Amino acid sequence: MHTPPSDDLATLDTGDSAPRPAEPGAPRRAASPWRGRVMAAGLILAALNLRPAVTSLGPLLEEVRADLGMSGTVAGVLTSVPAACFALFGFTAPRLARRWGPVAVVCAGLAAIAAGLLLRPLAGGTVAFLAASALALAGIAVSNVLMPVIVKRWFPDRVGSMTGLYSMGLSLGTAASAAVTVPMTEALGGSWRTGLGVWALLAAVALVAWLFLARDRTSGSRADGAEATRTEAGRTDADAPATAESVAAAETAAPADGPAIRITRSPLAWAMAVFFGFQATAAYISMGWMPQIFRDAGVSASTSGLLLAVMMAMGVPLAFVLPRIAARLRHQGVLVVILGVFGLTGYAGLWLAPAGGAWAWALLLGIANCAFPLALTMIGMRTRTHAGVVRLSAFAQSVGYLLSIPGPLLVGVLYQHSGGWGQPIALMAGFMVPQIIAGVLAGRDRTLEDES
Repeated sequence: MHTPPSDDLATLDTGDSAPRPAEPGAPRRAASPWRGRVMAAGLILAALNLRPAVTSLGPLLEEVRADLGMSGTVAGVLTSVPAACFALFGFTAPRLARRWGPVAVVCAGLAAIAAGLLLRPLAGGTVAFLAASALALAGIAVSNVLMPVIVKRWFPDRVGSMTGLYSMGLSLGTAASAAVTVPMTEALGGSWRTGLGVWALLAAVALVAWLFLARDRTSGSRADGAEATRTEAGRTDADAPATAESVAAAETAAPADGPAIRITRSPLAWAMAVFFGFQATAAYISMGWMPQIFRDAGVSASTSGLLLAVMMAMGVPLAFVLPRIAARLRHQGVLVVILGVFGLTGYAGLWLAPAGGAWAWALLLGIANCAFPLALTMIGMRTRTHAGVVRLSAFAQSVGYLLSIPGPLLVGVLYQHSGGWGQPIALMAGFMVPQIIAGVLAGRDRTLEDES
């Protein structure tokens, strides 16, 4: 079985708050409450580091461009790098996990994040800055893919609650980095290099915690090797801890539980991929360009960062609410349309009065960007088997991230050549139309297996 390249495992639990039993052969939750709390803290620390490399840059993009001599087109390339890295490096995560174990790969990912964030402020030119950013984003990509797998293995009877905790940490890190980067930069002397580089400290703290977890689980594997062997043979033990080795073995050895599906010939799979791609496009345009839009309208740099934080913070409560509502509906298209209307209204306001109604537009666009947890939920609901959800998630998210790459770049090109934000905002609003259409098609009450 191949591990899906993102948070799709979490979607299997969004519709039911009751604990579910572990899969046969899956390691159980840690025996001691102390170990469980340490693991939960490790999850939160990792989640906090999965977006600051992206959202800390937006509020300081103007200073970075001026210092490094970036054109609007090059800045657009920079805002497209996250989606490209998530699509390319995330695809390698399952293979790396089978070779080294998911915990070791997450540790390596956190090390790459810390190194990239530390090297980025030292860059003397655009190429070095892009390379350091790509290093950090590669670490984010592999960690983002494997975190839901680790949640599933470490907390098999609390997937919903622990996924919610992980999602909350991710949203909190996203919003906090957008909100505090500018004030922190000013407090530390005003250099963008210091303001961006300080986030490497948070990644270093998470890395230390995960090195401890990796060592603890390696020790556990030696102590519980015989029990893990019996567990993998089908005899489970409620107190057997998951080890890096047993997780990797389980992922490699688990058989497919559904028929072979020609995913590239599935209309449902393509609808999901297009929906996922356009919602990702909107998210990365927002993270990369929204602070600049507000700043060009006369809003201060610190307030622009706060506005981006408001947009990102909407994901904290709605990530819990939307999946539960979606699970109760036979057709999720109505939610897709509602989010799309919020987005179109926000873009219209941003075009008419970007500064006057800035807080309202940030709120509306923040709600619209919550199509991400809805997309993950729909992936889980559009399949009947575990093999099906793996295939659909892998296809929808890999293709979706690839589709999202040109969006931020096109915004940068239009901004540079038009000299204003009218055309780029119109393009952003135009992206909402195929997102709504694809989401309505993907939200219909059918499954991938029905098309096989």
